[in-house]
Amino acid sequence: MFRNREADVVQAPSRRARVRAATTEEIKQTARRILVGQGPAAMTLRAIARDMGMTAPAIYRYFDSHEDLLGHVVADIFSEIAAEIRAAIVTAGGASNGDMTAKLVAACRQFRSWALDHRAEFGLLFGTPLPSLEGMHDDATINECAAKFSGVFFALFLELWLRHPFPVPAPDEIDPGLRAQLERYRDGLGADLPVGAMVVFLRCWMRLYGAVSLEVFGHLHFALDDAAPMFEIMLSELAPMVGLAYSPAPTA
Repeated sequence: MFRNREADVVQAPSRRARVRAATTEEIKQTARRILVGQGPAAMTLRAIARDMGMTAPAIYRYFDSHEDLLGHVVADIFSEIAAEIRAAIVTAGGASNGDMTAKLVAACRQFRSWALDHRAEFGLLFGTPLPSLEGMHDDATINECAAKFSGVFFALFLELWLRHPFPVPAPDEIDPGLRAQLERYRDGLGADLPVGAMVVFLRCWMRLYGAVSLEVFGHLHFALDDAAPMFEIMLSELAPMVGLAYSPAPTA
């Protein structure tokens, strides 16, 4: 049998497709640059178009609306932070022969580091949402990329549970209303975990997110010029919640 060699050839994107992809990426990057430099309110189609030397209506050839563009920017940011945290976990695991404490600490530190280096983006993702984002909770692109971000932490938590199970509340120790919500959340993830483990997972996330948010939004300036030592203390308190031990690292 002779093979059809033409069928084996992978068609390269046409020049038009390459130009369109490059312009689409430039629009998103321009929108993000305006967000960082001038704030969310300044990130209008008119401002983006002016910065790129094109007309605002021309952007509609690439995105259906301002909300569509904003959704893609948000999705890209979620993908970026997920990739950076995942890379930090892999690096820490390789350097420590897979030590779970090292991987957990690396993930939490990278989340803080990214947030402090990208305050505007952090505010867009985790702060008060823009009105145009309020109606986008069911956007498939955003949800997929947000799931990648949350999935990095959940995969680490699941790995820890499978390798070193730790004590968690029994089902009858959990408020029935909370238990029903957590069972729905767990089942949606398809995770084979006791509902008590979901309590611990959310407690850890709330503690981590709270510490990072307070610092990013400047709510610790009344007492601290450098919150890093307090963050290390928080990590030392979080670790025992998942059966680990961690001593705060010196930050000076």
